[in-house]
Amino acid sequence: MRVDEFDFNLPECLIALHPVSPRDSAKMLVVRDAELVDKQVTDLVEQLQNNDVLIINDTKVIPAQLKGIRIRNGNEANVSFNLHKRIDSATWAAFARPAKKLKIDDRLIFGQENQAQNLQAMVVNCLEGGQVELQFDVSGATLDEAIKSHGAMPLPPYIGLKRELEERDKHDYQTIYAKFDGAVAAPTAGLHFTNELMQRIKNKGIEIETVTLHVGAGTFLPVKVEETTDHKMHSEWGEVSEKTINRIKQAKEKGGRIVAVGTTSLRLLESACLKTGELAPFSGDTDIFITPGFKFKAVDMLMTNFHLPRSTLFMLVSAFAGFDNMQNAYSHAIKEKYRFYSYGDSSLLFRKD
Repeated sequence: MRVDEFDFNLPECLIALHPVSPRDSAKMLVVRDAELVDKQVTDLVEQLQNNDVLIINDTKVIPAQLKGIRIRNGNEANVSFNLHKRIDSATWAAFARPAKKLKIDDRLIFGQENQAQNLQAMVVNCLEGGQVELQFDVSGATLDEAIKSHGAMPLPPYIGLKRELEERDKHDYQTIYAKFDGAVAAPTAGLHFTNELMQRIKNKGIEIETVTLHVGAGTFLPVKVEETTDHKMHSEWGEVSEKTINRIKQAKEKGGRIVAVGTTSLRLLESACLKTGELAPFSGDTDIFITPGFKFKAVDMLMTNFHLPRSTLFMLVSAFAGFDNMQNAYSHAIKEKYRFYSYGDSSLLFRKD
């Protein structure tokens, strides 16, 4: 399909710069075929049935935004990076700004040059699209702690370009069930959950299972090609355990539905089906790209935020709930002033078979 078929006009005033409080008071648009119903996130419980399984992504966002100084032949320049994928224990792939100021073998210093606790790295590769590979002077757990010490929460560009990073973002841009360090962008559908909502779901007898997908900054990259078939997704690391797979299979045997919280959970579960056509434990990189025509094997319902025009995520929800249905749903959301993107409102989509 042509990428411009997934375009729409979004008033800038509908881009959420902060989340609502409490988190679960956000609006939620329920989309079931052509039917649209305005709800709020607390109503999720009434949408769930016996034997349903809720799948959440327990990745934890790291402070992956680094600002530093590039040193080359005694000359200095300010540069910034968004780490997006760990390559090995000492090396990260990153998006650089401005990338044109960087060359292989450039030395980078994060923190004061004469500071004992500064973090240093070298540019070891320059790639297309403003990407570079950084090899740090420390590795493993030491590097992880240094990144936490020197980095800032990597807000999406549509927020970060409109306001400064705030102290509250450390909490707001993290799910309450985040566990495993590695994401450089939040699985934003999960930002709506509160401890109270989680308890109400459990009290209804709905089981909650976890997967881990370390969300990369590539999720925010624009699609620059004209045809969807020409777009290449950035890979992200994920894992689905045998325990989670077994629980999903048991639920489906009893007529239960699999409800993915976020496109990250959905992409990972569908990746776990690709080799054999059936769910199996999965651990590794995935660059699955879901567009209309994709045959879903695992997920029956999807809770997700409202996405960017022409984005791979809007293509995904159009594939899941139906292209025409999502065009109508987004038109309705704009008319009713739903809040868009990472800190915005939610939707609950039923798969269109």
